[in-house]
Amino acid sequence: MKSKLEYIWLDGYKPTQTLRSKTQVRDNFDGTLEACPVWSFDGSSTQQAEGNDSDCLLKPVAVYPDPDRANAYLVMTEVMNADGTPHPSNGRATIDDDDSDFWFGFEQEYFLWDIKTNLPPGFPSGGYPGPQGPYYCSVGAQNAFGREVIEDHMDLCLEAGLNFEGINAEVAAGQWEFQIFAKGAKKAGDQTWIARYLLERTAERYGLAINYEPKPLGKELDWNGSGMHANFSNGPMREDGDESIFTKICEAFSKNIDRHISVYGANNDQRLTGLHETQAIDEFSYGVSDRGASIRIPIGTVEDGWKGRLEDRRTASNADPYKVAAAIIKTTKEGLA
Repeated sequence: MKSKLEYIWLDGYKPTQTLRSKTQVRDNFDGTLEACPVWSFDGSSTQQAEGNDSDCLLKPVAVYPDPDRANAYLVMTEVMNADGTPHPSNGRATIDDDDSDFWFGFEQEYFLWDIKTNLPPGFPSGGYPGPQGPYYCSVGAQNAFGREVIEDHMDLCLEAGLNFEGINAEVAAGQWEFQIFAKGAKKAGDQTWIARYLLERTAERYGLAINYEPKPLGKELDWNGSGMHANFSNGPMREDGDESIFTKICEAFSKNIDRHISVYGANNDQRLTGLHETQAIDEFSYGVSDRGASIRIPIGTVEDGWKGRLEDRRTASNADPYKVAAAIIKTTKEGLA
């Protein structure tokens, strides 16, 4: 039997990388990562090489069934140079500690985007819908737009075996969210990127694009932006029951604002204004149940005897989850050193 292997990678475009993919047909593929060969592509077409030395390598790192195609698989890869070293665009390679002690949950917000009107569905041509408020977790055609895309996407992610934890309509018309959880930074990044890929491909069928810009409707408008809130924990946070652990970590984050903002997504200054449930981009704060803080301490963490997680709310919707996780691990370990 012949199988279709969809090799997926991140290109070299700046400031925001985008997904690329191509299909390889193989005989008698057994569905394992070990059976996925290293492949190559023309890096000069993706801002990752010059034309006179254009070969880049695709190193498979995770494989999932592709329920949207017959006899098919989704192969997440990382880009390597021809000599086998990580390409500069390879965010996954920035994670130097991938033990399962670190758990990540990413809350991926985004806008569906009508490529004909250049607006989200639910926005009238040349104008705006009613103020935000009724759209969050809404139901009904008056407030929920594009649900068929979201439902199809969720089914595909679950059938692919992703640890897909849920969906909800967000606070603006045409804005939605999905959640991915995984034990291990690389696994969380792999699954978030595969879920993004499936979302893009699902929206294609409906003539829609996915807009991951953190503030696509303009900074001056009274609409929430899109984030990718990063929930994280490690062993001491989950097990020790010690408030001082969370304080030390948050204080370490306060000393490393630039480290995090530099990988938390392009144009995030448009979103992190101190309004619309955000802290200003050049300031830092943390607090229990505070959605206007840089880092929120969930009330559940406190009620469970200071056992649980933290939520970094600064991460933009267009951030690379690999780079986000790498920065979080580094700062968390420094805080507890």
